[in-house]
Amino acid sequence: MGQLPVIAGLLLAAGAGRRYGRPKALVELAGEPLVRRGIRLLRDGGCAPVHVVLGAGADELPALPGAVPVRHDRWQEGLGSSLRRGLASLPVDAPAVVVILVDQPLISPVAVRRVLRAHADGAAVAVATYAGRPGHPVLLGRSTWPLLEGYAVGDRGARDLLRARPDLVVEVPCDDAGSPVDVDTPADLPGA
Repeated sequence: MGQLPVIAGLLLAAGAGRRYGRPKALVELAGEPLVRRGIRLLRDGGCAPVHVVLGAGADELPALPGAVPVRHDRWQEGLGSSLRRGLASLPVDAPAVVVILVDQPLISPVAVRRVLRAHADGAAVAVATYAGRPGHPVLLGRSTWPLLEGYAVGDRGARDLLRARPDLVVEVPCDDAGSPVDVDTPADLPGA
């Protein structure tokens, strides 16, 4: 296998975590804040640079070594707004980005590497699937970013674009590369 191109990573971690009771970026799993866990996941998967979109609770977060913090004052507008803010923050020479959510801490770097490989093989968009269902990580080639303007709104990220343009999407099976389970409440946290 050849060397993969360096692709940016984007961790969306701006939400208030209303169902959880506090911002999920601050929640710890095995003594590690989920925001740091997400940064590590992207870096271990081969992404650089890694940008983290922060909103609620940003002032309470620990230092984020290995990442570029991206403040998003309009985080209340939802996931779509955070995604657009994160994309706008990336270097102009980033050919693509791997996007993950802070509340999915059981995804593996293997899944990140698989979507990177799909991009290296020509995919404009690569989506990890679990039991045949799309999940994260999602790789978005730069050519697709302008298309998100009409889709990434409210609490909608890239999902509607991916459904509208299946011709762009390569599905990447990741059943053996972690779990896409969301941590929405304290009971969802592994070991709770």
